[in-house]
Order: sequence, then C-alpha cells, then structure tokens
Amino acid sequence: MKATATSTECGAYDLGREDLTVLLIDQPRYRVDQVWRGLYGKGLRPAEMTDLPQELRSRLDAGLPPGLRLSAESKSDGGKTVKWLWALSDGAQVETVLMRYPDRATVCVSTQAGCAMRCTFCATGQAGFARNLTTGEIVEQVVVAKRAAEPDRLSNVVFMGMGEPLANYDRLWEAIVRINGDVGLSARHLTVSTVGVVPGIRRLAHEALPVNLAVSLHAANDALRSSLVPLNKRYPIAVLMEACRQYQVAKGRRLSFEWALISGVNDRLADADELAALAQPLGAHVNLIPLNPTPGYRVRGTSPAGVRAFRDHLRRLRVNATVRQNRGTDIAAACGQLAAGAGTAVRNPATS
Repeated sequence: MKATATSTECGAYDLGREDLTVLLIDQPRYRVDQVWRGLYGKGLRPAEMTDLPQELRSRLDAGLPPGLRLSAESKSDGGKTVKWLWALSDGAQVETVLMRYPDRATVCVSTQAGCAMRCTFCATGQAGFARNLTTGEIVEQVVVAKRAAEPDRLSNVVFMGMGEPLANYDRLWEAIVRINGDVGLSARHLTVSTVGVVPGIRRLAHEALPVNLAVSLHAANDALRSSLVPLNKRYPIAVLMEACRQYQVAKGRRLSFEWALISGVNDRLADADELAALAQPLGAHVNLIPLNPTPGYRVRGTSPAGVRAFRDHLRRLRVNATVRQNRGTDIAAACGQLAAGAGTAVRNPATS
C-alpha cells in the first residue's frame, strides 16, 4: 500500500514502498527491499544499515528522519515498565508504554495526540484533542518498542494509549497491516480498544486480519454510561452490543469488555449483574481495571477488597472475569493516565 508523505507525514515510517522507490530511483531496485527490511524488520536508522554504501546511508539518514523525538523517559516496576514521551514534527506530544514480563513484552500504543471522546475519568480525554497520528507515527512506536524489548520478544501490541483508535481508522488499519506484514507480529496478538465507535467496529469486522477487539464499557446501562462515556449518547448500549455481536460472528474471536472500577459509581453487585447480562450472551471476557487516579477526576478507585468481590460475583454468574495488574501508576503510565506529560501520577486514595 502507498502512504504518500505530506507536510505532517514526514517521518521515515510514513513512506510507502512506492515513495521509497521514488526516493531510491538512482539505486538498484533491490535497495528498496534492503531499506524496507532495515526499517521494519530490524528497527534500524539508515545510518545503522551496514549493508548499504556509506554515502547512501548518510543521504538516507538525512532524508528519512524519525517521526518521534524522545522528550522524556520514565521507568517504574524496577525498570520493567517504561514510558516514553515523544515530540512529533509539529510540536504535538504523545506517550507510549512498554511493559516487560518474563520472556515477553507488551507495548501500549497511542493513535491520537489527545482524545475527543471526553470520558470523564481518563486523563487523555480531560486534556482534549490535538490531532490524529499518521500511519508512520503509530508504526514507529511499535518498532522502537520491539528494539527496546530485546532480547525479550515483543509479543503483544495494544492500541490502548492516547486517543480513540477507531476515530483514526484509516491510518490505524494501515499501521496494523504494516505491523503484521513488515514488523512481523501476528494479528492475533494485536488488540484494538474502543469506547464504542460503532461504525469502526463494523468496518473492523470486515477486515482480513483477525485482530482482537476490546470495548471500554465501564457501565451496563445507558444513563450511567452516558455520564462516564459521552459517546454512548450517539451509540447506546443496545446498538454497541449488536455491533459487537456482528464482529464476533464475522471473526470468531472472543471479545473483551474493559471495566474501570470506580468506588460507589459502577462497583456494586447490581452493576455486576447488569454487566453479566451483557457479557454472557456474547461469551465476552471481562477485564476489570481498578480506576487509576487522574487530576481531573477525583473520585477514588474501588478498594482491593471491592475489586475482588466484584470479580467473584461475576464468576458466580459464569462470566470469565480477571483483574488487570496496574503497571506504572507512579509514573502516570497506567490505564487512563496518559496525557503527554512526564510527571508522576496523582496519589490514589483507594490504595493509601
């Protein structure tokens, strides 16, 4: 596929093969494959591509600049969680989080600078929307993370960072195609998270690659969900569930529902009953996330005991429910905390 570079699409990973062919018009044709493999397969800057002549390396290093420039790096969990703050070519900023586990790693990737969804408890939504990321800016986050994870294997990519992935659909999907075909990660290890952009879910159902779908649900009735996730007013729960069903039928893949547990808001047993009524017919897996603190939403997260009680009640209702381990809360790198800043997180009263 071609991704012609524009004034904002100026990074090395925003060039498609046709663009690269034009750039290397004076070179043997095999040079295009060499450079492409170096960028995507090995994560190299042109200056590091030792299979190219020195003169060509210097020329490409100047002509193919990185789309991401590191502004800050924060580490947590003994170095197992790393957050990068990137400056983009136009001054916008985004964050990426790499999480290491035994013998593997997961990267949480941003798809927008800011977010227009305005979810009340999410730091990115509180900060507002700047712009969509380009295909190259999305892909480059994965390439950098893959190289940083070595010698461990980068096994999973989750599009759960800054922004609503399905609101930047075309560039997201082109990035997924490249991450799968050129970077070499299985589609079954790529997860797209959405707050419920129904047209995007329907489009995703018809794509060739069987990526995973995670829906940030957080409430199972329209009144509560609309107060937490304003997009619910446009695509209410019944419409969202039908789109999820269509996706599941088309892909044969298990859905995930993400649920940020907020004390006194959506953590009662009655809330679990409503959630089970949605999850059971779809066989959906429920991923419980104790709410992480953000500056613009001072309601506390559910206590550890409350989280366990909610999970256990769902399991009694025969819903597959697990609790996500928070990583990087102290560096504002956990779910819902990314806001393109290098500072530390807000203190969580639920865990103090």
